[in-house]
Amino acid sequence: MTEFSVVRKEEVAKLEKRERKTERTLLKEEKQRLGEIRKSERQARREQLKAEREVERSAISLRRKEKLLTFASKISEAGLKIDFDLPTFFIVLLLGALGLVFIYSASSYSAEIQFGDSFKYLKTQAIAMSAGIVVMMVLTYIDVKWLIKWRYVVLVVSLVLLALVFVPVLGVESYGAKRWINLGFSTVQPSEFAKFGLVIFIAGSMTVYGADKFHTMLIPLMAGGAMCLLLMLEPNMSITVCTLAVVVAMLFLGGAKISHLLLVIIPSVVFGVVLILIEPYRLSRLMAFLDPFASPLGEGYQLIQSYYSLGSGGLFGVGLFQSRQKYLFLPFAESDFIFSIIGEETGLIGCIFVIALFILLLSRGILIAMRAKDRFSCYLASGISAMIAFQTVINIAVVSGAIPPTGLPLPFMSAGGSSVVAYYMASGLLLSVSRKKHGNFLSSIEYSKF
Repeated sequence: MTEFSVVRKEEVAKLEKRERKTERTLLKEEKQRLGEIRKSERQARREQLKAEREVERSAISLRRKEKLLTFASKISEAGLKIDFDLPTFFIVLLLGALGLVFIYSASSYSAEIQFGDSFKYLKTQAIAMSAGIVVMMVLTYIDVKWLIKWRYVVLVVSLVLLALVFVPVLGVESYGAKRWINLGFSTVQPSEFAKFGLVIFIAGSMTVYGADKFHTMLIPLMAGGAMCLLLMLEPNMSITVCTLAVVVAMLFLGGAKISHLLLVIIPSVVFGVVLILIEPYRLSRLMAFLDPFASPLGEGYQLIQSYYSLGSGGLFGVGLFQSRQKYLFLPFAESDFIFSIIGEETGLIGCIFVIALFILLLSRGILIAMRAKDRFSCYLASGISAMIAFQTVINIAVVSGAIPPTGLPLPFMSAGGSSVVAYYMASGLLLSVSRKKHGNFLSSIEYSKF
């Protein structure tokens, strides 16, 4: 091989090496360029997705704002439609608020001993009261006249609920009475709701058939009799008496003749006396009422402690939360005998104030009934007002020793979730009737001759 050939080969090798190097450089640059392009595309895609998310968030935020504005507009419109009876609304709220205060005062010590939580009864009552107020506001804005068509359903549901307390699995017995249904997480006293169901049924029945003739009066009487029978079987004498009184009052308002009513009242009184005589515990309560100090540690104990509570209050009371009888001396201080604690802590002045609130509530109820534009609304408002009035009078009469002791809560104020929810539901119906401001039904009633 010549020297020229060797040199030529070396130059060719160098040239090929240079070309390969150039090729690698070009490939590397191409890869970098493609990488930058892909990176730019990914960045642009991320920016696009970010922009789309921002647009979506803006749209969601805008929809939320529109919903809030719509809700606020509806609230504003509802506020402009507050055409129900405001005095009634504020009175029932005030009674409930006062009830919370005195329930805490009456139950803080016993709740601490029994549950380790002095606020136990207060929290339970506050939850029930809140639920009752919500239901009250819903019922305020419905037309109560649709209840006429559903009166039989309301009555049947009420009677079934009362009957469920006798089912072994569901019924709960306490202090010898089966008055509650066990829901697992809580208990419900159906009699508190059933009595207003009966009011609805009687109001609807008298609207359709009247009550001025004896045969038309039999329909409400049979319904009331069935309910009173179930109440007596619990037994629940206090609610029975209250329910029977409301039935008679509504029938009288519906135009029933006095002679017809006497045919109901006289046998009922005789039957009540017989029930007292044949039941030892009722007879012992009657004897304790006549002379509670004859059995100061027995049947007369609760009434004596109530006397001590009311008597120690004097004119202005011993002071809020300063009751001495709540220290396990007065049984059921937070429920049936809460008026005794009110009297002890706020004195005669406080008692008069609470009684005045109930009188004002009753007067508003009567006024609402008078202004009702149709027969059913008038009867319904009258029945609800009568129920509040009778139960209040009986409760205060019991704690003051005017009538024999019986377990009956003070409306809106006594501890008891079923009672407070039921009364706020009834108040919602009363407020619904109050929205019908035109007309004066009572002025057009032609009462039957007695």
